[in-house]
Amino acid sequence: MKKQIKEFIMNLGADACGFANIDRFSEAPAGFHPKDIFQDCKSVIVFGIALPKGLTKVDPRLIYGYFNGSTCPKVDWIAFRTAKEVEKLYGGYAVPIPSDDPYEYWDSKEMEGRGLISMKHAAVLAGLGTLGKSTLLLNKEYGNLLTLGAVLTDLDLESDPPAESICIDGCSICIQNCPSQALNGYCANQAKCRPNTYGTNARGFNVVNCNKCRTVCPMRFGNGKQ
Repeated sequence: MKKQIKEFIMNLGADACGFANIDRFSEAPAGFHPKDIFQDCKSVIVFGIALPKGLTKVDPRLIYGYFNGSTCPKVDWIAFRTAKEVEKLYGGYAVPIPSDDPYEYWDSKEMEGRGLISMKHAAVLAGLGTLGKSTLLLNKEYGNLLTLGAVLTDLDLESDPPAESICIDGCSICIQNCPSQALNGYCANQAKCRPNTYGTNARGFNVVNCNKCRTVCPMRFGNGKQ
């Protein structure tokens, strides 16, 4: 069953896919547990589409910003198609989760938003990688370039093995190069990060002014890749 689901997702254009049984989410914060969304959830299917490596070589303002954002609808489309396919083939229920927005949680003072579930933590639980000091997911094949999506299901699926960390011990390049000093190696201060990162230009288009934590990471393309 897992093999069929993974093949379906990969054939839709995903680059990575993993599975996490609900028992792995015991430490999820209240309100952000998969069962808070779908009470009968027994497993979470997590997948990702990798951005082209070339997007790390150009100014992030327009080109990176556009494609980083426009990957989310593609991920959401895969989640939707997967949910329908799972229900068609295996019965039961499957719930696609938005990869980014909309979400409810917003702390205006701290400028902190939280997705319906934490995609990057779900990806860790599904064996797709570990979190780097930048708080970005680090995948052994695609580095920090994965845009993540998820599907909740009442199928009782076995978890994939946890991934080994590729974050370099003692490395602090992302922390040292953060222009707004928003990183401490454990979390990102969104109140410092957001104003420096997101904006609009004179024409009114959304722009991304900073993606340093992504581009300076030695593991940005995965283990041993340049």
